[in-house]
Amino acid sequence: MKRLVLAALLLLPLMARAADLPAAIAASGALRIANVPNYPPLEFLDLATNKLTGFDIDLGDAIGRKLGLKVAWVETSFDQMLPGLATGRVDAVMSGMSDLATRHATASFVDYLRSGPQFFVQSSRAAEFKDMAALCGKTVGASRRTAFPKQIMAWSDDHCPGKPITFIGTDGSIDARTQLRQGRLDAAVQGNETMPFVMEQEPNQYATVGGAIATQFTGIALPVKETGLQQAILSALDALIADGTYQTLLAKWHLADNAVTKADLNAGQ
Repeated sequence: MKRLVLAALLLLPLMARAADLPAAIAASGALRIANVPNYPPLEFLDLATNKLTGFDIDLGDAIGRKLGLKVAWVETSFDQMLPGLATGRVDAVMSGMSDLATRHATASFVDYLRSGPQFFVQSSRAAEFKDMAALCGKTVGASRRTAFPKQIMAWSDDHCPGKPITFIGTDGSIDARTQLRQGRLDAAVQGNETMPFVMEQEPNQYATVGGAIATQFTGIALPVKETGLQQAILSALDALIADGTYQTLLAKWHLADNAVTKADLNAGQ
């Protein structure tokens, strides 16, 4: 009996937050989340089944269950995610999006992963890049839609006096890896949360160089004015951390090193 009472007490805060959901979401019983399935292991299409899969999908569905909602994943383009949030086409964005201070005017972020930009090269050229200093004067590519271009050039300014990196913007991380394999780039950069999965899926193709050059958070983007929804999702994520679901999903997708210990709001810089 005492265990049942304790369990009920633990659920009260989450139930209260679920009650704060916007009326339209509560009435529909669904949470519409925008996603671009091109960033494994966070989100991608399983080639065998053509179904949406990945850490974001598993975690988003788990958050929905905590709130008693069905998650409706809305595939869109990266450029349309935040506009879709602003116009109400979707209720949230969960697609490997970095929580950046420059985005806080248009969205609030519930942060659920810690990550950082990571240099990597072709394995066949690893001997040329024994340390990060070898990147100076080289051509480096990364998705132009991320904070990586600015972070790469800031690192170059600090570490490559007189011999700066030449940056090439790419159409996402897949394009960066393609150009790297084609020899159009000497090195590429993508989030360190993606590298273990990519290196497992494409064995003997890539070698990382050094560690992450910055720290950033990946977050669920939500409308700035929907404070009830923000708090509901914060509480749901904290509940998943407390009951071990979060850690189980991290282990499944090789993301244990990118864990956060608690949900946070707008921690990005």
